[in-house]
Amino acid sequence: REAHGPLFERSLGLLEMIGEAELWPLAYLHWEMALLDELGFGLDLSTCAVLGREANDLSYVSPRTGRAVSRKGAGEWADRLLPLPNCLLEIAPAPAEDLLQGFAVTGHFLSQHLAGEMQGKPLPDARQRLIDLVARQAADPSAGRGSDPQAS
Repeated sequence: REAHGPLFERSLGLLEMIGEAELWPLAYLHWEMALLDELGFGLDLSTCAVLGREANDLSYVSPRTGRAVSRKGAGEWADRLLPLPNCLLEIAPAPAEDLLQGFAVTGHFLSQHLAGEMQGKPLPDARQRLIDLVARQAADPSAGRGSDPQAS
């Protein structure tokens, strides 16, 4: 087995935030990105894959390569790309809708790259419960605030 020091440290940080109901989904989303990175499937969200340079309108992620694509670079391919929510680019409070898009992106790559290792099993149910909680918060911003996530 390989040691994954950075992922271990990230996991400890995530556990320390478990009581932070407002920030925990975002922290978990970034933990999933760190997991992908540690496994060699990290997303490259620094520059536009099509135009080959930094762009201030990075709006999509290629579902094949995991690289960011700008609005201009996407052109007619935009409907085939995954949305790139701002919450994947920075760690700051994010609306529930952005978190859901972020989970769709990381879920795509987790499923794509880990499917063989998981022997056809879906991603953990706990992940889906967290996404469902975020979706309820998107539909009703008062949902889930101040409540016990275990009770959901």
